[in-house]
Amino acid sequence: MGVLPDAGGRLTESDCQQLDRALQLATQAIGLTEPNPRVGCIIHGPNGQLAGQGHTQQAGGPHAEVMALRDARQQGLALAGGTAWVSLEPCAHQGRTAPCCDALIAAGLKRVVVTLTDPYPLVAGQGVARMRSAGIEVIVAPLDSATARAARALNVGFLSRVCRSMPWVRLKVAASLDGRTALSDGQSQWITGPQARADGHAWRRRAGAILTGIGTVRRDDPRLDVRLVPTAQQPMRVVVDSQLRISTQARVLQPPGRVMVVGAQANAAAVAELRACGAELRMLPASHGRVDLKATLQALAAEGVNELHVEAGATLNGALLEAGLVDELLLYLAPCLIGPGQFIAELAALGQLTEAPRLRIIATRMVGEDLLLRALTTAGGAFLN
Repeated sequence: MGVLPDAGGRLTESDCQQLDRALQLATQAIGLTEPNPRVGCIIHGPNGQLAGQGHTQQAGGPHAEVMALRDARQQGLALAGGTAWVSLEPCAHQGRTAPCCDALIAAGLKRVVVTLTDPYPLVAGQGVARMRSAGIEVIVAPLDSATARAARALNVGFLSRVCRSMPWVRLKVAASLDGRTALSDGQSQWITGPQARADGHAWRRRAGAILTGIGTVRRDDPRLDVRLVPTAQQPMRVVVDSQLRISTQARVLQPPGRVMVVGAQANAAAVAELRACGAELRMLPASHGRVDLKATLQALAAEGVNELHVEAGATLNGALLEAGLVDELLLYLAPCLIGPGQFIAELAALGQLTEAPRLRIIATRMVGEDLLLRALTTAGGAFLN
């Protein structure tokens, strides 16, 4: 995941505690900073007391380090000789904001502790190197430390986009205990309870985009926005629609937020109608008569999408899984049995049980009366490890 500088020293117990606090601050940037990473920063003055803290703001706004420095200066506190703990390597390039490593150097800090280096090519160890050249002691947490693993999980989408040119793809499904997502006639509201639905919206909030297929749009007419939890911004909604069959009255096309329709077969009338109602059109090469899903994900990464949240039907779910494009599954299991109905995913028949792809369950918890299983696919597990 990028150039890794020498750790430069050992973390103390206090360092680990402060890095954990910086990570907690970084979680407050969820749903705010896309496409930038979620970062938290804590600064202590030379007396060892808390001087300032902050997290990254919206894209184009101040980064975590600047927010923490502002916090300290507004209180009139001295920083020279102090220590900063940052959950991701301070940036070293001039983008929409000035380099954060330079701001920490100018503040006269004696020591900076970093949870994770930034693989972005214009940073990639250069922030650490520049601070060390200025005489600051810089320590980087070991990659196998609990703190570094938590930092990777928090920014897994950013890391995926930078390192793989693909978003982190999280497939969400709500199903009965016998694996049905709806009755045979398509009725699915509601298999899971209100707490699970709100939890699903919290996962939507994490994403830069929410992906679905034209089948789900035509059958369920979903909005696919974030409503059940507070959010600073709405994720982009993306509809895979090879033949541009979507109705301009579909609720997914309604504001607020960006909407993109991805097609493979141009239809001048449909293109004009969709653009007239504010939708963005992206025409991509077809694969077996359908939108090329890998090309779709690459295009979304190029748009700055870090985490892609998928809520679709069995056809698109199966296509993504069989193409190896899913990294993580969110499976909400309701304590009910449906019998004949729609499956989680349409998958090709296996010749042997040994051919079945194995998932790695990484977390389970009750959400109201429903059980949430989080599992990594082979692709997702390989990337995080």
